[in-house]
Amino acid sequence: MGDTNSFAAAGFAARSAMAGERLRSRWVVVMGVSGCGKTTLGRALAAALDATFLDADDFHPPENVEKMRAAMPLTDEDRASWLASLNHQLTSRASNGESLVLACSALKQRYRDVIEANVPSVDWVFLDGAFDVIAERIRVRSERTGHYMPADLLRSQFDALEPPTNAVAVTVGLPTSAQLACVLASWEASEAHRDPA
Repeated sequence: MGDTNSFAAAGFAARSAMAGERLRSRWVVVMGVSGCGKTTLGRALAAALDATFLDADDFHPPENVEKMRAAMPLTDEDRASWLASLNHQLTSRASNGESLVLACSALKQRYRDVIEANVPSVDWVFLDGAFDVIAERIRVRSERTGHYMPADLLRSQFDALEPPTNAVAVTVGLPTSAQLACVLASWEASEAHRDPA
């Protein structure tokens, strides 16, 4: 799979070079409920863009992690400092022209507004899938890695989810190489439409 991802990334870079363009800096957020595959696709996109990858889970304060481990949904108050820290990661890298791919649940539009505030342009990627499919993915992940997010919280995440209207939607369960190709192709089509030859 890694080789296939590399081919997709190389093709994206080559087509940009043929157009006489340097790959522009991008600030990307891969979003969706827990267990949808944000980290896997985010890492693939970061490799394609020669970007830094960050996982929003790593920025939760310890008290948030303990609540989630106990199957207690986070409140907006719990999320406030976490969202601010994610925005700081984006704005600081944007000011330096450094590309960044962030994997983050970003379930509600108001959370996304905080994350992207004062960032020139954020490319949103939404991993969309059925509850049963993702519940099984979480069960397998928990058994394999002991990840702190319990399957019991998934229903609350689906209930909270406000699907974005400005994102590239990618189907959960597709091979990572196919997801990557979908996102890169969508960006290319969008930029070709915006800047016709």
